[in-house]
Amino acid sequence: MTQQHEFPEGDASPDAWDHIDASGSPGTLVQSLKHFYTAVEHSPMATAITDPSGRLLYVNLRFVDITGYSRDELIGKTCSLIKSGKTSPETYRELWQTLKAGNIWRGEMLNRRKCGEEYWEYEVITPIKDEHDKVISFITVKEDISERKRQEEELRLLATAFETGQATLIANAEMRIERVNQAFVNITGYTADEVVGHTPRMFKSGRHDASFYAGLWQSLTVKGHWQGEIWNRNKRGEIYPVWQSITAVKGESGEVRHYVSVFHNIAERKQVEQALVHEASRDHLTGAANRRAFDRSLITAVRLAEKEGGEFAMMLFDIDHFKAVNDTHGHDVGDAVLFALTDCVQRRLRKTDLLARWGGEEFTLLLSGTPLNGALQLAERLRSDVASAELPGGAITISIGLTLYQPGDTARDLLMRADRALYRAKQGGRNRV
Repeated sequence: MTQQHEFPEGDASPDAWDHIDASGSPGTLVQSLKHFYTAVEHSPMATAITDPSGRLLYVNLRFVDITGYSRDELIGKTCSLIKSGKTSPETYRELWQTLKAGNIWRGEMLNRRKCGEEYWEYEVITPIKDEHDKVISFITVKEDISERKRQEEELRLLATAFETGQATLIANAEMRIERVNQAFVNITGYTADEVVGHTPRMFKSGRHDASFYAGLWQSLTVKGHWQGEIWNRNKRGEIYPVWQSITAVKGESGEVRHYVSVFHNIAERKQVEQALVHEASRDHLTGAANRRAFDRSLITAVRLAEKEGGEFAMMLFDIDHFKAVNDTHGHDVGDAVLFALTDCVQRRLRKTDLLARWGGEEFTLLLSGTPLNGALQLAERLRSDVASAELPGGAITISIGLTLYQPGDTARDLLMRADRALYRAKQGGRNRV
């Protein structure tokens, strides 16, 4: 049975030291030992003394505090009591080889508290030898480094996140750039050396007014965060949209220490969105606007005319005897006629005019800022262009109904008047306005 040494508590009375032979200088030796013991017992470092086989002979208060075990539960046991099972076998082999050689071992171990919680320790184990150079005990001094390990892991995660596909910029409180990642370089075209020390103003596209940036800064000041769509300019001078998030990083007293901006290029997404909008508003056969898009534009034109007093005209036209074209030449030729007619009409129009396929062989035309006389001239030119054009399936003609916006009109009023005018053109013999 291994002999266990009893150590007096830190506040032990002088009687606890009566066994010490102090014949040489009784008061001085006892006091020195008391001071040494008190220093070890209340040290912020966990300290243990073991016999050569590794059984615990003494542990200080910090050792008890860290492990969660009482002295009674620890004394006489080996340190395997606090093993987590996750420290590598190689670490233990190196430890005992070093100690058996009479050398000091230093290293890190993942141990387990009594409550089951794992924790990291940095340990220094020193062999104590007698006058014959034989190891008679070991002194172990440990430091709980769990928090340091947690911070190291957090830094590793942050470093990994910093080098993801999201462009990241870190600026100081004066918005001077301190660091950027590789994704930033890839998106903007600027190297780190070219931007560090500068402010993000160097990326401004000129697309946003002062009120936009005022709102951004108000959000950063009040909420500590802003995110939204913003247009920037890259090193090549190209303007592109990004989705950006900016966060103010504050110190313990609430002062802003840094700004962290994360963004990614959304140009491709914007192109897809525009394509989807285009698809949703276009007639798939002719490429002209569809009925839904025309309705929206007509309602907008009416509201604008009501508000600002402007004028505009609207046409409704269709192909004369189109059924005969389909019956004679087939629907493929009929589709080709509709496509060619659209192209023929578009060549006469301004960018502000809107041509739409209303349905079947019917088309509508919205002419913004156009008086009735100008609209009538255009209608006659269109009728003449179509009649003289070489179209699939032979010559065709169109009949056109024309109307002008009048104060108080609704979109429905305009459509009904244009429809009645088209009906009169057909009744009059077709190929008329």
